[in-house]
Amino acid sequence: MAHYALIDSNNIVTKVITGFDESNTDDLPEGFDTWEDYYLNKYSEATLVKRTSYNTLANEHKLGGTPFRGNYAGKGYTYDTENDVFIPANPSNDEETFELNTTTWNWDLV
Repeated sequence: MAHYALIDSNNIVTKVITGFDESNTDDLPEGFDTWEDYYLNKYSEATLVKRTSYNTLANEHKLGGTPFRGNYAGKGYTYDTENDVFIPANPSNDEETFELNTTTWNWDLV
């Protein structure tokens, strides 16, 4: 089982779905090279689909593995194409300001 983020034209995650593991190519429908390609075709509202790791948070893998794409994607997250990471929404408001930490790919209070 794997998770995939559906991403709109503004690089915002609109939905996260559960799908086939990328190593399961035996079940990949004909005409598709990857599960990301398949889900992009299946979900017409997405302009991009990227796999996301349920076990990655703040650029650390909670089971000791290799972190994948900075954070597990969530609805409203931004997909940074240049760094290939998912970034949560900036929590800054009138009272507090946050700055993006490019090591953890999360927001630090400044």
